[in-house]
Amino acid sequence: MDIDITAWLSLAIRWLHFITGIAWIGSSFYFVWLDNHLEESKEKKKGMSGELWSVHGGGFYHKQKYAVAPEQMPDNLHWFKWEAYFTWMSGFALLAVIYYLGADLFLIDKSKMDLTQLEAIGISLAFLVGGWIFYDGLCRSPIGQNNKLTGIIWFLSLVGAAYALTHIFSDRAAFIHIGAIVGTSMAANVFMVIIPNQRKVVAALTAGEAPDPRLGQIGKQRSLHNNYMTLPVLFLMISNHYPMTFSNPYNWLIVAGIGLVGVMVRHFFNLRHKGKSSPGLVAGAVLLFILIAMFAADMEKRGRADVSATDASFARVQAIIGKHCTSCHAAVPTHESFDEAPGGVMLDRAELIELYAPRIMEQTVKADIMPLGNETGMTDEERALIGKWIEDGAKR
Repeated sequence: MDIDITAWLSLAIRWLHFITGIAWIGSSFYFVWLDNHLEESKEKKKGMSGELWSVHGGGFYHKQKYAVAPEQMPDNLHWFKWEAYFTWMSGFALLAVIYYLGADLFLIDKSKMDLTQLEAIGISLAFLVGGWIFYDGLCRSPIGQNNKLTGIIWFLSLVGAAYALTHIFSDRAAFIHIGAIVGTSMAANVFMVIIPNQRKVVAALTAGEAPDPRLGQIGKQRSLHNNYMTLPVLFLMISNHYPMTFSNPYNWLIVAGIGLVGVMVRHFFNLRHKGKSSPGLVAGAVLLFILIAMFAADMEKRGRADVSATDASFARVQAIIGKHCTSCHAAVPTHESFDEAPGGVMLDRAELIELYAPRIMEQTVKADIMPLGNETGMTDEERALIGKWIEDGAKR
C-alpha cells in the first residue's frame, strides 16, 4: 500500500492550523468585545474597572475586570496562550512542509530570482524574523505610544514587504509569506510581551507587591494590534484559492487594498461594540473592495500578451503542453517529484487536453501558477496562445 506521506502530513497540519486558529481568533474577538462592553460596576470593589452580565447556552455569566489586578491572587487562573502558540507552530510547520521542502516547485520562481533552495529559505526566515524585530521596535519606540501612527507605519512597511516578496518568490508564496510575517508578529506579541507581562503581574501579587499598571496597558495595546491584524491574515490564509488576487503585475497593491478592507471592517465592529455608529466605514470598505476587483480585472487584461488568431491552432497548443506540462501531467510522469499525475489531471492525449481546457485556462493562463515555479520557462506568449485557443472554443 502506497501512501502519499507529504500530502497526508500537509492535511493534518493544515487542519490543526485551522482548528487552533479558530480558537485563537475566537478568544481574541471575544475579549475585545468584552472589554468594549464593560459597564461601571455597581458593586464597588477596589481596583475594579468594569463588569458585564451576559447569557449564553442557557446560563448567566457575570464578568468583572480589574484595572491592574485583584488584591489577592485567585486559586485557579485561566491563561489564554496555547491557541496562539499552536496556531503559529502549525502554520510554520505547514510553511516548511510545502514551501521549504518543495521550494523548487512552490517557493522559487526563477523568472524573478534564480535562487537555490537554501537561499530561498534564508530569505523567507529573514523576512519573518525581520518583520517582528521592526514591529516590536516600533511599538517600543516613542511612536508606539500613538496607536494610529504605529498602525500606519506598520501597514506601510507590510506594503513594502509585499512589493519585495512578489518580486522574489512565486506569487502564491509571496502572499503566504506576507501572512506569515503578520502571523509571526501576532504570535510573538503573545509569547514575548502579553504573557511575560501577565506573569510579572502574577509574581508581584504573589510576593505581596503592587503590580506595575504599565504591564497591563502594554499587553492590552498588543492585544488590540492583534485584533486589527486578524482579518488581513485570514484573507492571506485563503488567498492561494483566488489567483485573480495574486497573478497580477500589481498584486502587491491588491493585497494591500484587501488588507485595508479587513482593517476597516474590524474597526467598524470595534466601534460598534462601544455603541458608536459608523456606516461610512462599511460603505467605504465595500466600495474599496469593488474598486480593487475592477482594478485587478483591468490589469489582468492589460497584462496578457497579444497573439494573432491564426497562430492559435491545436497543434501549437499541444506542442506547448507537451513541452511544459506532461512531465508531471501524464499517465507515467517523468518529473522526479511526482509518481502520479497531480490531481489526477493527465494531458498526454489530445482528448484530455480538450477535456481539461477550462482548468488549463484558470491555472496556466489566468493564474500563471502552472507549471509550478515555472521551472520549464513557459513564456507569456505561450500562455496567451493557449488562452486564445481556449477562448476560440478549444477545438482540435
